[in-house]
Amino acid sequence: MRTAVHRAVVAHVPEVGADKVTIPAVARRAGVNPSSVYRRWGTASALLADVADRRQDEEAPELLGDLREDLERVAVWTLADLSRPGGVAFFRADVAPDVDERRAGLRACLERVSARFRAPLDAAAERGEAAPPLERVLDRVVAPLYFRVVFSVPGTDERYARGLVAELCAPGPDAAGDRGRR
Repeated sequence: MRTAVHRAVVAHVPEVGADKVTIPAVARRAGVNPSSVYRRWGTASALLADVADRRQDEEAPELLGDLREDLERVAVWTLADLSRPGGVAFFRADVAPDVDERRAGLRACLERVSARFRAPLDAAAERGEAAPPLERVLDRVVAPLYFRVVFSVPGTDERYARGLVAELCAPGPDAAGDRGRR
């Protein structure tokens, strides 16, 4: 059932937008009883968050063992995930109109994206490499990507994502002060 419901969500979101996803519509599309979907997920926001989590788990790029290359791969993957049909809608679903749901959704979104970038940082640390702190990666790579995709800023492409990582990893007074701290 989970697979059918997830497929239905992924197909439905680009058509109607995340804010208009309803459990009855997803259940109908998945060919399951709405009560089963309500029982398992409770709300459309929880369902969208589950789909976003699963997509991250299934599609994460393989780490290659070079910090800059690994960060670039994750940045490009993040951009592709946000840019595909319905991608930014999953983020917008995290920014629910209900204050409590919004806080929980934003927290879940931050945890997902942090986990994406924490993996190459942790792997670099295990290899004994200096790495920027996660907070700097979020500020210098993730925030610009999300901002530019949400606001449809032209030029937000793979080259742009790789450039953000290159700036982050470039030696210099700003970067050197962060290396090794996390």
